[in-house]
Amino acid sequence: MVAKKKEKNVLVIDVGGTNVKMLATGADSRIKIPSGKEMRAEEMVEEVMAAAVAAGWDYDVISLGVPCVVKGERIQKEPVNLGKGWVGYDFEEAFGCPVKLVNDAALQAYGCYEGGTMLFLGFGTGLGTALVVNGTMVPMEAGHLPYRKANKTLEDYVGKDGRERLGDEGWLKHSFRIIKLLRHAFCADDLVIGGGNAVDLDPFPRGARVVDNSAAFVGGFRLWDEV
Repeated sequence: MVAKKKEKNVLVIDVGGTNVKMLATGADSRIKIPSGKEMRAEEMVEEVMAAAVAAGWDYDVISLGVPCVVKGERIQKEPVNLGKGWVGYDFEEAFGCPVKLVNDAALQAYGCYEGGTMLFLGFGTGLGTALVVNGTMVPMEAGHLPYRKANKTLEDYVGKDGRERLGDEGWLKHSFRIIKLLRHAFCADDLVIGGGNAVDLDPFPRGARVVDNSAAFVGGFRLWDEV
């Protein structure tokens, strides 16, 4: 008789420029921790572990999404909207368990993927971008592509700071332009828009669908699915 394999309890951590959101297998609701431009990797780990202990969460493995360039589950560049100390940080040693590390937009994209070529755009503190092609995640940093002026990027126009600078009308104008540009450039069959500001895109782009931040948790659990 073959013994039944024990299912892993997963802790999903979605690190954003404004908040860190977390959810564990079997939990009824997520926990939110303020982040910001001063949050270092070590501080994030300490606060997440303290919150998990306080909530009584038990986990065996972790899915961690971070808003920066990730290659081969290693952070390549310090996040624009967080503090320092992320590059080279050993999350598995700090948490004391296996960790799957991906870009935060890729984590959300994986959670709402339904097939074909899907482009995910996250309108939040910055502009998260990711592709999923035939089930394979393709993280991107398209939000940092130059736009209009040599020292400005797509994110500078549609991120949180850009919206404050341009006002809602200007933010909407550039948001629609950039959505059209990226949708055409990546030949997406499916366009998904998430992030805290997605609901303010009015009128919402035709043929696109909106998801909330809970998609990141679905993506995090999927990373550990053994199908």
